[in-house]
Amino acid sequence: MSRPPDTAAVADDDRRVHDHTLLGPLPASPAVRLTFDGRPIAARAGEPIVAALLAAGVRVFRTMPRSGEARGGWCMVGRCGDCAVVVDGIPNIPACVTPVAEGMVVHSQHGLGDDAWDLGDGSVADGSPPAPDGPEWR
Repeated sequence: MSRPPDTAAVADDDRRVHDHTLLGPLPASPAVRLTFDGRPIAARAGEPIVAALLAAGVRVFRTMPRSGEARGGWCMVGRCGDCAVVVDGIPNIPACVTPVAEGMVVHSQHGLGDDAWDLGDGSVADGSPPAPDGPEWR
């Protein structure tokens, strides 16, 4: 399995298929960094978040609201919500269709992601002002 030279910064424990029998070698792409639950993750520019996480060995992206059961990707086309994560403070981002970006901060989503929105002062993580009735609207 040979690696393209400009992706050498991707970790040695990379689980990507670098030379596919039918598709050929993995095209060259610059390496970028993101964090997942505080852990640094090496990624390839433009790939979906889920590809970077799976290549790094991450299999659980969120937990179910009532039972707390772990969930990973299921449909991988942005329709089911099983890969929902919190990206830069915004919950419910589908990791399977969202491209990585340098310095992106990604967290596991717990339940519906309400905890990611609540900053304690009625404001939300994206900088929006508090709702007229406070944080209960969420």
